[in-house]
Amino acid sequence: MAGKIIIVSAPSGAGKTSIIKEVISGEMPVEFSVSACTRAKREGELNGKDYWFLSIDDFKERIQEGDFLEWEEVYKDNYYGTLRSELSRIWNKGKNVLIEADVYGGINIKNEYPEISLSIFIMPPSVDTLRERLEKRSTDKAESIETRVNKALEEISLAQKFDVIIVNDNLDEAIHETKKKIREFVENS
Repeated sequence: MAGKIIIVSAPSGAGKTSIIKEVISGEMPVEFSVSACTRAKREGELNGKDYWFLSIDDFKERIQEGDFLEWEEVYKDNYYGTLRSELSRIWNKGKNVLIEADVYGGINIKNEYPEISLSIFIMPPSVDTLRERLEKRSTDKAESIETRVNKALEEISLAQKFDVIIVNDNLDEAIHETKKKIREFVENS
């Protein structure tokens, strides 16, 4: 059945992007909703494919215009959000929407669409593992990693607000479990 929303949230470094890439690369009945953000592009990222990269002023203007289903200033001057137009675009194709959202955004979407959404929280096996993953990613400075780890502790405390919690201790198992939960939700509800 089409017209549903699957929300995947996690602390930074928990593996949600890796899991989502595998979910959307296969035969899953979903299409990825491209989020908007104000952060700089990472190597290999494309505007309109990985994110809609907006300036802070453009992002704030679109907030005022009501273009976002949800948005959050995740870190100072780093805004992320889900454009309402992405839901319409995907639903008009007769598909289900897969949204990668920060933890607060995921909760907000679930609250707005409780009957047609499944919220999945990707849990790191431990905070130490999360820190190691962020360090190996080599995209952040030491102080940024500490900021992300502290934010992760806050986000982990909200995991129980999600429909499903999947611990990403083994990436292949986490991918398998995520796909299984999405299939069950889409096919059985």
